[in-house]
Amino acid sequence: MIEITKDILKNIYKQRPQDAKKYDFGLLLVIGGSEFYSGSPALASLAAFKAGCDMVRIIAPKRAADIIASFSPILAAYPLAGDWLEKKHVTALLAMAESARSVSHGKTALVIGGGMGRSPETQEAIREFLSTNTLPAVIDADAIYALAKDPGVIKGENSLITPNTFEFYTLTGKEVYKLPDEEKIKIVQEQAERFKTTILLKGRIDIISNGQEVALNKTGGPYLAKGGTGDTLSGIAGAFLARGIDAFTAAQAAAYINGLAGQLASKKFGESLVATDLIESIYEVVR
Repeated sequence: MIEITKDILKNIYKQRPQDAKKYDFGLLLVIGGSEFYSGSPALASLAAFKAGCDMVRIIAPKRAADIIASFSPILAAYPLAGDWLEKKHVTALLAMAESARSVSHGKTALVIGGGMGRSPETQEAIREFLSTNTLPAVIDADAIYALAKDPGVIKGENSLITPNTFEFYTLTGKEVYKLPDEEKIKIVQEQAERFKTTILLKGRIDIISNGQEVALNKTGGPYLAKGGTGDTLSGIAGAFLARGIDAFTAAQAAAYINGLAGQLASKKFGESLVATDLIESIYEVVR
């Protein structure tokens, strides 16, 4: 059993060479958003940048993409025609994933799920994309619901699933909310082994397992129980996958940074903390 400390960051943050080029430290694709939800992809992307990712490309339905592009000049958002992800978009998503892999010389990963919605067509499009995708992926939010219907679409790749307790129940059929930590740990490990991937169960103590090993993250606190802090976690984890870090290590580092940045921000903002405050505190953890 691993208890995560700041030492985990030594495996990720090393001195950049003087001749470093853009994309050497990752190009992240963030796929998400819909007509109503535009914040999730933006928060994930901003957190990824703050965690050290060289470049982030957002792919979202047009209204969401247009709104996201207005948040910050560093956000590049590609608009998909329509108000939500449809099956007709899957070919374009796969082409953009391959383009990202080519330009970054393989230093690429993706985050998928935030704000996408759960309409039958969107859920089917997510599954179709994941069944063909070969990039390391952080699967969050609405993509977890899509995955629950056919877990085989991820094929045991170097991916990370980041459920809260209800999403974990949706994915696995296991109700863990009221269980003692010891039982939660055992169930998360069993399910990670079943899915042949890494699972990060978010909670008071984050439980991370790749099916063989288990790690516990104790940074965080009650003020992180707010909308958007799961999106920041996904963005940080995606930034590390894009660097070429394995999913188990990426999950540990992301949980530690997200939790500690939230702790630092909560000291200043308390009840007023929002996800953008957490993002602005990431540099204090990683500097």
